[in-house]
Amino acid sequence: MMQAFIERGGWWVSAQFGLLFALVLAPAELSWLPAFSFLQDRGALIAGFVLGGCGAALAGAGLLHLGANLTPFPKPRDDSTFVQHGVYRIVRHPIYSGIILGAFGWSLIRGSSIALLLSVALLIFFHFKSRREERWLVERYPEYADYQKRVKKLVPFIW
Repeated sequence: MMQAFIERGGWWVSAQFGLLFALVLAPAELSWLPAFSFLQDRGALIAGFVLGGCGAALAGAGLLHLGANLTPFPKPRDDSTFVQHGVYRIVRHPIYSGIILGAFGWSLIRGSSIALLLSVALLIFFHFKSRREERWLVERYPEYADYQKRVKKLVPFIW
């Protein structure tokens, strides 16, 4: 059982949940880190709700379009199919993108510079996790390489 967990990329999933857990529970400030004063502005709160809503919509659309292909592991299931319709036409990893947007939104809502720094760490983490995932996807679906050239990875139309 542990071998299957490792082979499917289970450590990526464990690290992801650990990072998300830390982000959700992050304190607003730590005495030895500089505070970001803009986080206390009303505009930051509004932007946080907008980002959070957009992130929820993007991740939700990704979940919906994946359907039975959904797995928490980066390695695709043996019985999965290649999805490139719906939100997957504009971004290759809409669930990751939505979680990232939601993380930044949460950071702004909480006014937490620690959560903001963890959101940046989450963005970097998903960049590397998606790179590993895409190697498996290219192995499973050779047409995925063309899809990578047409569709941006994490930020629709940009990156």
